[in-house]
Amino acid sequence: MKKTAIVAGARPNFMKIAPVLRELKSNNDDDFLLVHTGQHYDYLMSEVFFKELGIREPDAFLGAGSGSHAEQTAKVMTSFEKWCFEKNPGRIVVAGDVNSTMACAIAGAKISIPVAHIESGLRSFDKTMPEEINRIVTDQLSALLFTTCMEAEINLKRENTFGNIHFVGNPMIDSLIYISEKLDGKTLDDMGLDKREYCLVTLHRPANVDDRENLENLSEILNGISEIIKVVFPVHPRTLKNLEYYGFKEKLKNVLMTKPLGYKNFIELEKNAKFVLTDSGGVQEETTYFMVPCLTLRPNTERPVTVTEGTNELCDLDKTAVLEKVRIIIGQKWKKGSIPDFWDGNAGSRIACILADW
Repeated sequence: MKKTAIVAGARPNFMKIAPVLRELKSNNDDDFLLVHTGQHYDYLMSEVFFKELGIREPDAFLGAGSGSHAEQTAKVMTSFEKWCFEKNPGRIVVAGDVNSTMACAIAGAKISIPVAHIESGLRSFDKTMPEEINRIVTDQLSALLFTTCMEAEINLKRENTFGNIHFVGNPMIDSLIYISEKLDGKTLDDMGLDKREYCLVTLHRPANVDDRENLENLSEILNGISEIIKVVFPVHPRTLKNLEYYGFKEKLKNVLMTKPLGYKNFIELEKNAKFVLTDSGGVQEETTYFMVPCLTLRPNTERPVTVTEGTNELCDLDKTAVLEKVRIIIGQKWKKGSIPDFWDGNAGSRIACILADW
């Protein structure tokens, strides 16, 4: 019997595949090969997640590394195609919306290997986002489409995808529950933080951090928030590079800036924050589960359920508007939110069962 190739390559992917891998292991199913594309090659962006989420060593490391979107996609496609010719997997499982996801889906589909996509159907309807292109292409090529919410299924049917759609819930929440059971308060103690006495910030979207004017607006927003509540900012490498290049880093005097954090450390900060300011998709989901207020500095989101049901709200890069929402949060008047259907810690089990019958 041919084995299944389960592919991951960037930080968000690992949280999505980990519950599936644990379930396969518990079922004594070893008919799979784990492929790490190497899209995230920094330890804190990659290997630390293997350790914290209990993921075994990958069977292959493709070493894609950095580069433009086209360069990175091309590197993954060529190296993954070569690996497929050598190992001859019977099917391919990809997750999320990073360049590795689309690249492996294309490479596999072109040599007639069926593809399954974990986290299908999410749409921001903003094709200026590279991730949106990755989602659309991957879904069009996939034979199995695993969705996290009902809106995703509607999107897939509207686009006339040919794959079989399965509403399985959100494997990111499986990982969130898994790591939450290991939290010990040490991260807060080490950083001198008290619960609900700080704002946690994550910023990495090119539209926000690569544009000088937008990055300057963000810096002013962070300074404004720091006058109201303590700000903790684990800085993405590209964001840090741009802050230094444009001379904005030294202006963030009252912002506690740290290096990227491991998954466990970050989740402990997120769970205990007064609120979170972000442009990340996954963080919108995590804060919804924790019922922590979230301000997403984007004009749109591919995860609208976090707004309609959860604790998330979208906000423009406008200091006055952001600070007004911050004061609402501080005043305990933010919406409570609820946990969406099937965000229950069992998505990995549902996915593994379907893969077993594929």
